[in-house]
Amino acid sequence: MAPNMSLFSVNAVLILSTDDSRILTKYYSPPHPPAGTPANSTNYPGANPYPSLKDQKAFEKGLLEKTAKQTSDIILYDNRVVVFKMESDVMLYVVGGVDENEILLYSVILALRDSLNILLKSSVDKRTIIENYDLVSLAIDEIVDDGIVLETDPIIVASRVSRPPAQDMASMKGIDLSEQGLLNAWEMVKVKAKERIRDGL
Repeated sequence: MAPNMSLFSVNAVLILSTDDSRILTKYYSPPHPPAGTPANSTNYPGANPYPSLKDQKAFEKGLLEKTAKQTSDIILYDNRVVVFKMESDVMLYVVGGVDENEILLYSVILALRDSLNILLKSSVDKRTIIENYDLVSLAIDEIVDDGIVLETDPIIVASRVSRPPAQDMASMKGIDLSEQGLLNAWEMVKVKAKERIRDGL
């Protein structure tokens, strides 16, 4: 067993626009440092390497520049293993520690890409991600929580965060929500309640 082995394998999940703007970023740290870690230390396995917004933006800018001309999907950048995928005008990144298993991180990026393709109906671009920000954020939370990989099956992820079917919304269209419709519903509830009370006594 490796001495630095930890459940907290993901340091960050990033969705960045190719025009150098951040769309959605999540940086992770374990909720509790390992036993024996000095107080206020940020140098332990799984710790967030970029605690301030300035550090994060500098890292993201350098990462975009580095991956713009790359042909592979896995690189070593700033002493971190980074796996990435390009979709339309966005870049998806999963960042892990230098000793992290690249196959695990690669399965996370594939799960993210494929679940977004399912949820956004193969329209993974900056505009669609911003319009469906809630679904994208929930999908990331279903895949990774506090840096721990929870699920890598995109079908399961998409089923957990997808919206209710449109047919349920169609059945709501027959409900009269006007003032008179609500008064009618109230009168019907009162009559039914009286009948139940009378039957119960």
